[in-house]
Amino acid sequence: MKIKSYFQFTNEQRRGVLSLLLLIVIIQLSYFYWSSSKSTSPSNSNKSWLAMQSVIDSLKISQSSSEGKIYPFNPNFITDYKGYQLGMSLTEINKLFEFRKQNKYVNSALEFQQVTGVSDSLLLAISPYFKFPDWVNQPKKAFSSFDKNTYENKKSIIRKDINEATQDDLIKIYGIGPALSERILKQKDVLGGFVTMEQMESIWGLSPEVIENLNKYFQVTTIPTVNKIDINNLSVKELAKFPYFNYTIAKEIVTYRSMNNGIHSIEDLTKIKGMPNEKIKIIALYLEF
Repeated sequence: MKIKSYFQFTNEQRRGVLSLLLLIVIIQLSYFYWSSSKSTSPSNSNKSWLAMQSVIDSLKISQSSSEGKIYPFNPNFITDYKGYQLGMSLTEINKLFEFRKQNKYVNSALEFQQVTGVSDSLLLAISPYFKFPDWVNQPKKAFSSFDKNTYENKKSIIRKDINEATQDDLIKIYGIGPALSERILKQKDVLGGFVTMEQMESIWGLSPEVIENLNKYFQVTTIPTVNKIDINNLSVKELAKFPYFNYTIAKEIVTYRSMNNGIHSIEDLTKIKGMPNEKIKIIALYLEF
């Protein structure tokens, strides 16, 4: 009788139990609906990541498509890493470096192979991307037979002052195109003018043949008023901008002048480590001691 009494409820108790069960069902249904709606609608942070996914995918595609792509380059200035990327061996790269140390340049794919010793298959793969200076690709003019008239024409050539030359004047010289003519004029502007035709040898891209042609038609008639630099007061950064110096030489200049109470003559310049002494007389004309 006692056990049975535990399972007997009054009407009020039954209504309470039913209400409790109904409340539990409502809570379960509410939780199920809330969790499902949360999983289907992403949060603001998730929306941001989803928006970025398309950008990430496009970058991956762009990166994969650019892998292995070779851009035109001058083979004379291949670095260790560039040579490795192209498939050159260390021996082949070193052969090119030794050749360049002699201040020589390769001017064709065949000459590149002769210097480095690369295989025919590698040369065939990389040579279409070789880019040489303009004057290398210009066909050489055939020499006409010597006659008296030609000799007389050469005698009548009037050389123009290089400091008064325009771009049109320079382009008329065989071997000089727009790029080289702009380089010559830019060097002249930086220096304030050329003091000797020997300075043409310091302009990158001018071959000995082109320099010879320049000397036929141009000269330095009068020494211009050049842009002199104050070697005793300029900073390393400012000195390094001078075409005949670089950052290393500029540091040596500052070190020397601080230890010797300044630089006062060409003789002092020759004592500076790294100074290009073969050009010292030209350099001195642009300095203010």
